[in-house]
Amino acid sequence: MSSLSRSGVFSGDMDQSLAKFSESISFDHRLYRHDIRGSIAHARMLAQQGILTQDEFAQIEAELIRIQGLIDRKELPFKIELEDIHMHIEQALIDALGDVGRKLHTARSRNDQIATDLRLWVREGLDTVDRLLEELQRAYLSRCEQDAGVILPAYTHMQRAQPVLAAHYWLAYIEKLNRDRLRVADCRRRVNICPLGGAAVAGTSMPIDRHLTAELLGFESVAANSIDISSDRDFAVESVFVLSMIATHLSGWAEEWILWSTTEFGFIKLPQAFCTGSSIMPQKVNPDTLELTRGKSARVIGSLQTLLVLLKGLPLAYNRDLQEDKPPLFDAFDTVIACLELAVPIVRGSVLQVESISKRLDQGYLDATALMEAIMMQGVPQRTAHHKVGALVAIAKEQNKTLSQLSDDDFRKVDSGFDGAILRKSLGVHGAVASYRSYGSSGPDFVTDQIASWKKKLQVESD
Repeated sequence: MSSLSRSGVFSGDMDQSLAKFSESISFDHRLYRHDIRGSIAHARMLAQQGILTQDEFAQIEAELIRIQGLIDRKELPFKIELEDIHMHIEQALIDALGDVGRKLHTARSRNDQIATDLRLWVREGLDTVDRLLEELQRAYLSRCEQDAGVILPAYTHMQRAQPVLAAHYWLAYIEKLNRDRLRVADCRRRVNICPLGGAAVAGTSMPIDRHLTAELLGFESVAANSIDISSDRDFAVESVFVLSMIATHLSGWAEEWILWSTTEFGFIKLPQAFCTGSSIMPQKVNPDTLELTRGKSARVIGSLQTLLVLLKGLPLAYNRDLQEDKPPLFDAFDTVIACLELAVPIVRGSVLQVESISKRLDQGYLDATALMEAIMMQGVPQRTAHHKVGALVAIAKEQNKTLSQLSDDDFRKVDSGFDGAILRKSLGVHGAVASYRSYGSSGPDFVTDQIASWKKKLQVESD
């Protein structure tokens, strides 16, 4: 079979080895709905412009819808000789309609056709990702009330640092996810530009209406340069960068909860429906979903690297290298969507081990910074107070005590003016948390306000 892309300039068919080497139907078949939608819009525009008759448009539209049904039911056989999904659909159309089908490709190249299909697919993918990010935000927000009043140790350098409300921790993830959503929305604006009608590289002499096509396909604007149209894959790279940031955030969350679920931490119990066992150790409940989320993030970041390297040496305009954009693009979307779909029930279904956490809140001198600030409120410079509290911590460590267990004499050893009875009022994790008052802090009033604010933003009803 001769490919539709081989004109009369060729004296024979493509070598079978090249057909196998160059085919993309094995992965771009998933664009068929977007290709058919784009073709129907293109045909409607051609009819509006008098390039097709209304009857020809009606035939083409009906047949394209029928072909979509065939592909839906897996009744259209794929052949490597036809190279890609675009040629499969066009050949099926020609087989059914003859010369009427041959008119569809008027004022269109596969260059702008593929770019259109891909933008439609990416736009849809970004919308799915945004919906799942919002679901995950809602899951964390539900935990804010579920874990109300629970205090956790916050860490820096993986060392215990200061006490925070669990709700403040969950709000931190909501903020991360919101930045992801802002990036998705910003990226979507540059995806949502219509390339259809740019043709191969120079435009067309046919009297087409590209703005009508863009409107029919829901694009916000029309790409303005036919050379750029056929070569632009910035939108694909940018989309995968956005996905890479999401994957990085998910990986960090997975790593944290893997640690938290260990016996050594004992902070959280994961839902067993998302854990696996061991083939030899009967006691094991392994956090495989989180481990795979952490591992799969590497694939997404690798896809970004692949796309950047793919594009770095290409001159204007279209080059066949661009065919290789789809596997990493598709895989990045598939991976992030799968990870998000699993993250939502894990976040909702996990349980903080409050008793285990509370028993160890007096470890690590979490209230040292609160003590330092209490001393500063008495007019002592920060660096001086910092040094003196460090000395108190050293004494407490030597005696295997908490700061609140130090005697009045211990306080006076560091500074003769220290009144242990007064300073102890600032000690303990509850006192430390209650003392926070800055905007963005883990202070109870601020956290309550933030929960209310996010409920409003996410349109979650208050209890």
